[in-house]
Amino acid sequence: MNTVLLLKLLLVPALIALVTLAGRRWGPAVAGWLSAFPVVAGPILLFIAIEQGAEFAASSAVGTLSAVLAILAFGLSYAWAATRYSWPASLALAYVGYVAAVVLLDQWHATLPAAVFAVLAGLWIAPRCYPALPNSAPAPLKPARDMLLRMGSGAVLVLLVTHFAASLGPGLSGILAMFPVMGTVLTLFTHRSAGAAAAIQLLRGMVLGFYAFGMFCTVLAWALPIWGTAMSFTWALAAAGIVQGLSRLWLNRHVVAVVHRAP
Repeated sequence: MNTVLLLKLLLVPALIALVTLAGRRWGPAVAGWLSAFPVVAGPILLFIAIEQGAEFAASSAVGTLSAVLAILAFGLSYAWAATRYSWPASLALAYVGYVAAVVLLDQWHATLPAAVFAVLAGLWIAPRCYPALPNSAPAPLKPARDMLLRMGSGAVLVLLVTHFAASLGPGLSGILAMFPVMGTVLTLFTHRSAGAAAAIQLLRGMVLGFYAFGMFCTVLAWALPIWGTAMSFTWALAAAGIVQGLSRLWLNRHVVAVVHRAP
């Protein structure tokens, strides 16, 4: 087994396991925030760069950035469906919203500046479009098998997208790198074990995390043709880490403010 294939099988599942444990420790809002970091899409873009070259991966990174809009469509569709339906119907409607957005994005062929503008606008608007929480969301239970499902799903996605990258082309490969693996499994288990309010809280938390993700993709798409793979991913991760830290400070202050306002 070569080194790249071994990394595909082990790196993403290991990162997903770490995010899962952290989310269980600090609750659904933090779980959503963490899951939006490029835990799955980042390694997929790395493998695309290794196998298809830096120019191909730069174009894929633009597609991945624009695909944040598809994930927002997934989250909003699920959240509104969850106010009326159980998790199977909510998930089905969320995928309808996601697929519709992917079809539109595949036809768009966004440039990097256009993708940055659209994603920033989407991230600003999306939190205002979520349904209000009916009450404070309880802490989710800890189902025994969900981590293995998340890890296995992440490994399968990496293998599929990187295997078909050349035939899919850079744009669609990048878009599909953002398939909501973490979002699906995290939201399903949260909805089943803690109810709709916790699931909505988790999905809203993802929106804040996507600022770091957007920074990662933006730096990567800009830097890959200039600096090559290793340096570009280093700078992209560093920039994403800074934004993620700043968003964490905002999340802490927001949670404190909500607690102080609570009756």
